[in-house]
Amino acid sequence: SSPYPQNNMLDFVFAVDDAVTWHMMNLLKNRSHYSFLKFFGPKQITGIQKYGAGIYYNTLVPCNGRMIKYGVISTDALIEDLFHWKTLYVAGRLQKPVKILTQNENSKLQAALVSNLKSAVTAAFLMLPESFSEEELYMQIAGLSYSGDFRMIIGEDRSKVQNIVKPNIPHFQKLYSNILQDCPQVVYKHHLGRLEASIDKSPEGQFTQLMTLPKTLQQKITSLVNPPGKNRDVEEILLQVAHDPDCGLVVHQGISGIVRSSSIVQSAKTILTAGAKKSVTYSMKKLYKMTKGWLKKTS
Repeated sequence: SSPYPQNNMLDFVFAVDDAVTWHMMNLLKNRSHYSFLKFFGPKQITGIQKYGAGIYYNTLVPCNGRMIKYGVISTDALIEDLFHWKTLYVAGRLQKPVKILTQNENSKLQAALVSNLKSAVTAAFLMLPESFSEEELYMQIAGLSYSGDFRMIIGEDRSKVQNIVKPNIPHFQKLYSNILQDCPQVVYKHHLGRLEASIDKSPEGQFTQLMTLPKTLQQKITSLVNPPGKNRDVEEILLQVAHDPDCGLVVHQGISGIVRSSSIVQSAKTILTAGAKKSVTYSMKKLYKMTKGWLKKTS
């Protein structure tokens, strides 16, 4: 039986400039981490990495008495996801508090990390009511990357977002404080020790926010609202959405569309990258966590 049933698996992500060389070196050092795909070599592994969310995971790897999984993504693919929310897979993880172990002096990556957080705040503002608490804001942000994720229905603990936010409020505050302080809609009530926000829900206010959303999300919203065969530009469509009382719902549907497609492809990739035995073990762990969360709610 596994010695790690109570421990959450540690999740690492490595952003690498040259994925082929990285996998070549890692195959020499840690060949056992890979599934049968190790026999195809680093070029083919990198080719598979590019599908879906652009990340290749080795999972259920024993390390210093813990089980870990680690993903490998190219720096370029990471920057694209952070700026444009192409898949929201790694960008979504980085909207939550994480520990950055080491980071080189890549100014474009640094700008992309900040851009991703600003986009998360803007999307959350559009989906929240006119006024809300700080915890509600972080709950909305933490839930972005789970919108439309089929694994939240069939494999993940549904109270996952709450479990991420409630114990980590100080970490969310540290991550978002600079961005929130620059938002004119947000006021810190220092004597109460909490944040208060009043968001401009006028069509003009919502249009300004919609125009700053990442490119892929704007495209998703456009395809949801624009009937096929009509050639209208993005700005015109977003102006229509800004006047819609269900603007927040349209934004949510757009995010769900991005997450749904990337989560399906990424999960299908897991069968290849983890191998059959690890895939079954990993799925059983997910099912156990989901059942435990469900039993807690019903007891």
